[in-house]
Amino acid sequence: MSDEYILEVQNLTKDFPGVRALDNVQFKVRRGEIHCLVGENGAGKSTLMNVVSGVYPKGTYEGKVVFKGKETHYRSTKDSELDGLAIIHQELTLSPYLSIYENLFIGHMRTKFGIIDWDACLKDSYPLLKRVGLKEKPQTIVSRMSVGKQQLVEIARAISQDAELLIFDEPTSSLNDDESQKLLDLMCEFRKEGITCIMISHKLDEVLAVADSITILRDGQSIVSHDLREREVSEQEIIRDMVGRELKNLFPKKEPDIGDVVFEVKNWSVYHPDYHTMKIVDDASFFVRKGEIVSFCGPMGAGRTEMMMSIFGNSYGFGATGDILLNGNKVTFRNPKDAIEQGVGYVSEDRKTLGLILIQDVVTNITNSSLPKLAKRGVLDQDMQLKKAEEYRDALQIKTPSMFQLVRNLSGGNQQKVVLSRCLLADPDVFIVDEPTRGIDVGAKFEIYSILNEMVKQGKSVIVVSSELAEAISMSDRIYVMNDGRIKGVLDREEATQERIMHMALID
Repeated sequence: MSDEYILEVQNLTKDFPGVRALDNVQFKVRRGEIHCLVGENGAGKSTLMNVVSGVYPKGTYEGKVVFKGKETHYRSTKDSELDGLAIIHQELTLSPYLSIYENLFIGHMRTKFGIIDWDACLKDSYPLLKRVGLKEKPQTIVSRMSVGKQQLVEIARAISQDAELLIFDEPTSSLNDDESQKLLDLMCEFRKEGITCIMISHKLDEVLAVADSITILRDGQSIVSHDLREREVSEQEIIRDMVGRELKNLFPKKEPDIGDVVFEVKNWSVYHPDYHTMKIVDDASFFVRKGEIVSFCGPMGAGRTEMMMSIFGNSYGFGATGDILLNGNKVTFRNPKDAIEQGVGYVSEDRKTLGLILIQDVVTNITNSSLPKLAKRGVLDQDMQLKKAEEYRDALQIKTPSMFQLVRNLSGGNQQKVVLSRCLLADPDVFIVDEPTRGIDVGAKFEIYSILNEMVKQGKSVIVVSSELAEAISMSDRIYVMNDGRIKGVLDREEATQERIMHMALID
């Protein structure tokens, strides 16, 4: 291996039961560069990085991984961390019941005379949190934070280990534009310090903004690598290599046919589940009409997710007040079951914790909200259950070797499609989707946008929470802007721009 390269993957092949995830992959990363790895969901990107970092230990794959000139024989991520390699996973790996600073130093606690020095851990956490732009107190319990803020804790934990190579798996998928830019700037600072970064990302504008090199995977194979210092590469060229075809329109066209108001929320307020005097949502009012897509935008911590969860069957918060009207009639959702039965569906931003049962198969996850519809005389019709699940697998193009494959073994994009399938099968009149395209590729995004368009074409109403302003502007008929738990204003599609949305969010 040349000293020019800090990492080299040679003829790497990795199999899972019924599927080959990686097929003879070749991959090289120069020292001190930002190398981006792109490809559709299921292309093998995360699997490749899991092999490199020791998640899949030596002996479970064929081929070689060479790091700093030596072939690796990692048995776990602990070995790779000790070797100077750290990975920040797309799906959170924090302990939800511990504080921020406890999570930062798990596995490498500060000690004094062989005893954990908690004061030192607390003291050392402040500069790490400042470096990633997280303003929370280090004593904050992680489960009480949004997914985006938890992602920043993951990144702070990785940089606390003095790694020579940092692997970021969709690091900005939970962040808004401002936080994403801060992270990209931080990666550029790492590059100046001689730290090598590998970033897996579906956000091609971010890739082209920071990458020195790009490698594209498709169907488990390394298709091509581009050195951006030698020539420019366009988004369209990357997309063509990713999907194997031209994809000219990132957002499908739709012709709105908007009717009367179907769903309305009036004067909605919610308090923090633990700190009952802290108001998280403050007197919010909004409405959605038949056949309309309405988006909620705003900076991280604006209260969008908290508001939607509290509306959907008291899934978040304390002391919710206000009115919910469905087709002009006041309704009360005591729990999510009530909301589903009355025609409201919800897809969480945190698909692995709140959207899926990871130890169950695809069939069960697609159908578990609709079991009464699939029963005859109180007994589940398993043939009908499988038939319905297969219909949604085909309609949403879910890539799985079997309908009885455990959901935890699917890629992130295919997991997202399973969650959407479950909600679609329940046939809601009002469909709330929180970050529907977080961490998925452009091809899968197009498919999900098409699904949402088809829903409103059928007369359904869709509410989208999105951190991607381009997505919200292109897909929505109206956009509500939130910050600090309050709705700051609303924009029609024709008048919405990224600048107007951010100005409305940040300036009273």
